[in-house]
Amino acid sequence: MGLYDDWECGSCNKLFNTWRARDNHIDSTRHRYPAFECDSCSRTFGSESARFQHMSDLEHFEHECRRCGMTWPTEEQLTEHEHKTHHYCAECDRKFLSHHNLTQHLRSSKHQGQNIKCPFCKNPSATATGLTHHLESGSCSVASGLNRDTLYKFVRSKDTGGVFTKNLIGYRGSSQYEANDQSYNPCLGRYECYLCHRLFGLLSGLNQHLNSPTHQQALYHCPNRSGCGKEFKSLAAIINHLESESCGFTRFENVQRGIQSVVSGDRLITF
Repeated sequence: MGLYDDWECGSCNKLFNTWRARDNHIDSTRHRYPAFECDSCSRTFGSESARFQHMSDLEHFEHECRRCGMTWPTEEQLTEHEHKTHHYCAECDRKFLSHHNLTQHLRSSKHQGQNIKCPFCKNPSATATGLTHHLESGSCSVASGLNRDTLYKFVRSKDTGGVFTKNLIGYRGSSQYEANDQSYNPCLGRYECYLCHRLFGLLSGLNQHLNSPTHQQALYHCPNRSGCGKEFKSLAAIINHLESESCGFTRFENVQRGIQSVVSGDRLITF
């Protein structure tokens, strides 16, 4: 607050040289503040609209941007401004190169915590994608039988309307590939994938690549059929797509709330 000579008590109209003296008077007498006083200076007004116009014109709102000094009526409006205009996280005092980078940061475990629990082993995850990958990769110690294929069949049985699972008639599961030493390319000094020709330093790395969804059939499609239509080979991939809000079909928060109905329970899947 600035220093003026007319800080007024709202009950007795007594004037004080500083805002601190006026505040001490109000605290000791239990008097009240003026009804329509500026948040940053001693000006008082006859109506809320006049007060608001004054603070808007002179940037006298209480909440000040840490990057440019603009002021805002509420903390929520200030935060939105700092996020969208400056890509700035005030809590961490970090500026990001893009709004996308800031969004990823705000959705990390640092800000979201780890509030999404596995329905089987109860291990926490920060996002719906994290939980889905945990189950789809066979990492759950309690539900070790779950993998890409079994999870697809389970989700497909609940997604009777084909909201985001593809109806693959006669689907028998993922194709199985395994490389051996004959995959070694002596000219390049690397193991070579015979499907995409990607190179790997170790045979185990090549086999891990072959056992990933990379060369498998797409099992899912974006529910935004007319506006997006992308296809995905894993449940974690489509959940990550929806979390990113890249096609505008749903919000990140909706995916976090809806993930439990995707992987557990008896409800049919909706978005």
